[in-house]
Amino acid sequence: MQPFTHHQGTAAVLDRANIDTDQIIPKQFLAKVTREGFGVHLFHDWRYLDHEGQQPNPDFVLNQPPWDRSTILIAGENFGCGSSREHAPWALADFGLRAIIAPSFADIFYQNAINNGLLPVTLPESQVQALIQAAAVAPVSIDLQRCQVQCGEQNWSFTLDADARHNLLNGLDAIGLTLGHRHAIDEYEAAIPAWQQ
Repeated sequence: MQPFTHHQGTAAVLDRANIDTDQIIPKQFLAKVTREGFGVHLFHDWRYLDHEGQQPNPDFVLNQPPWDRSTILIAGENFGCGSSREHAPWALADFGLRAIIAPSFADIFYQNAINNGLLPVTLPESQVQALIQAAAVAPVSIDLQRCQVQCGEQNWSFTLDADARHNLLNGLDAIGLTLGHRHAIDEYEAAIPAWQQ
């Protein structure tokens, strides 16, 4: 998993509340067994005018330059509600997004995002609205080491669980955390008597 320490990028705005995981990645695209290839289907029903995904909707923000290359998404409250599908952060990350900023997140989506290297930043509604205004004319910077969002001359602080912050800073998912104990695992396995193996 790619470490997240500091990131600066263009921020697209979806100022809608309750964006659910079925809108993030509709159910008909969940058949893949790897994490790649979901980005093209991100927000499919909003991004395209046809079912096949051949006719981009020109009114949708992620189809408009420069937001079609956004690496940060600013959204409304309760982002990621609905089903617990892990494909939602996969699709967001595969599109190229590194962080989502919103007033609140659905609990399961929030943890799934962190587990997949996508930073969920929670800011109060008033600060999100101020950021939306600032992001219209300037890039957004997120410093996870200092837990700060900056845009233009404005700064906002956010909090993140210490373990989640550690894992994101170091690019550690569940497998990476386990492999960090490889020496202890090897010692334990070496001590198992042959008759128990």
